Amino acid sequence: MSLAKDTKILIIGAKGMLGQDLALIFNDYNLTLWDKDEIDITDEQQVDSKIKELNPKIIINCAAYTDVDGAETNQAIAMQINAEAVGFLAKVAKEIKATILLISTDYIFDGTRKQGYTEDFAEFKPLNVYGESKLKGEELLKQYTDNYYIIRTAWLYGKNGNNFVETMLKLGHEKDQLKVVNDQYGKPTFTIDLAQQIRYILDNKLPFGIYHITNETTESEGISWYEFAQEIFKQAEIEIDLQACSSDEFPRPAKRPPYSSLINTKLPQLRKWENALEDYLANS
Repeated sequence: MSLAKDTKILIIGAKGMLGQDLALIFNDYNLTLWDKDEIDITDEQQVDSKIKELNPKIIINCAAYTDVDGAETNQAIAMQINAEAVGFLAKVAKEIKATILLISTDYIFDGTRKQGYTEDFAEFKPLNVYGESKLKGEELLKQYTDNYYIIRTAWLYGKNGNNFVETMLKLGHEKDQLKVVNDQYGKPTFTIDLAQQIRYILDNKLPFGIYHITNETTESEGISWYEFAQEIFKQAEIEIDLQACSSDEFPRPAKRPPYSSLINTKLPQLRKWENALEDYLANS
């Protein structure tokens, strides 16, 4: 039995890149769209009262502190938004018997497994505060409710937010030469494809638990940021002297996992990343 169209769905973080695409994909449902102007998810009392009053059947939490480097210096804020707030949402979800869906990340892993990470891989060693905060959020969700979906994804890009594709296009028009790191591997994900897969999970009432959603790459370890940039410039027909470099040449506050490919063993596979990129460039 699929989900009834009058099901009340609350999307939190609705003005973000993924939130806006989810609003589009679920627009035929009974949707409520909240962002930080409508709810402060770090305020437990507010979370409790506002969500109980709305009484949704499904809560999709896209709200997150996503500045990976910023989290190193703003640890308390990252933990409040990515972890503690998830606990507040999980508690109220259980009380009103709602299903809760959390967006998580490949950065909960240390990136030492070249072959990637399946949904049931349970050795978590995040290398940065952002990863730690998202992992803590997952743990609190599991602690407070059983009716949850954890959706891990990676390298997001979409038309409603700043992302790597847009950064490359901008730099491609401004510079003659560019260096991009070639020693961090993962899988890019187009937010529209992610939103559609989330709808597939909810529509079909798939079993609760953890799901990995990314666009697919030919190799299980994924692609490097350099290879991603190469394909962007090729498809956009931008001529630039693109050079591969190591992460050591671009030191950043937060350490990144070298291999963080998410392996999907539970869902129909999404399209190849090159095709998703082509679609994005044609429509953005």
